[in-house]
Amino acid sequence: MLKPLALALLLACTASAAQAELLADMPLTYQAQANADTHDQPLVIFLHGYGSNEDDLFGIKDDLPANYTVLSVRGRLELDLGAYQWFHKKVGEAQYDGDSGDLLQSAAAITDFVTRVTEKYHTQPDKVFLVGFSQGAMMTYEVALRHPEVLRGIASLSGRVLPALRAELKGGAKYAGLKVFIGHGTADPQVPYAGATEALGVLKGLSIEPQFHSYPGVGHTISATEVEDLKSWISASLQH
Repeated sequence: MLKPLALALLLACTASAAQAELLADMPLTYQAQANADTHDQPLVIFLHGYGSNEDDLFGIKDDLPANYTVLSVRGRLELDLGAYQWFHKKVGEAQYDGDSGDLLQSAAAITDFVTRVTEKYHTQPDKVFLVGFSQGAMMTYEVALRHPEVLRGIASLSGRVLPALRAELKGGAKYAGLKVFIGHGTADPQVPYAGATEALGVLKGLSIEPQFHSYPGVGHTISATEVEDLKSWISASLQH
C-alpha cells in the first residue's frame, strides 16, 4: 500500500500530466492532449484522411516530446457514422482532385481553427505545425500556401498540391521561413507517388525548400520510419 505522501505525489503527477479529451469549443471538433502549462510550447495539429476521424493520427502523439500540445481535428464533412472527409473527391479525374468549393471552405475553417487554438493554448505561430495524411495532407497545402503566417510548417504525408491551388500560386517573400516536410510511399495506389514529386517542384518554384522523404515499397500508410523522420523534422524546424 502507498504511504500518504507517496500517494499524494502520485496523484499530483497524474493531475499534471497531459490529458487527452474530445473538445467541441471550436467550429471544428478535435481531440487534444495538452499539459497544464502550454505557454510557448510547440503545437502540432493533425488532419486525417478520407473516411477517417480525429482518432486516426492521434496515436502519433506518443512518439512526440511530452511538452508538445497535440490536437487532432475531425473533418468538416460527414460521410457516415464515425467517418469524415475534408472535401468531396471529383469523380472521373485521372488524378486525385477535389471539389473547389469544399476545398475553399475547409481551408478557411482550418485556418480559423489554427488561429483560435494558437491563442487558446498560449503559443506563437512560429511554433505551430500542421500535419496531414492523404486528404489531410492536401489540406495542409491549401492552408499554408494561402496563409503561411499562421504557422511554422506543414507536413504532407501521402498528399499532393491540387490543381486549383497550383493555378493561383505565385512566388514571393511571403513563404520565407515556411518549413515543409513531404513524405510518400513509392507503392501508394491511392495517391500516387508522383503527387509528392510534383509538389516538390511546385514548392521549389515558390522558393520553398522542403525536406523530402520517399519510402520504398510503402503503400497508402504512414510507416514507423516516417514517424521518426517527422519527429526529427519538427524538432529541427523549431531550432531554425
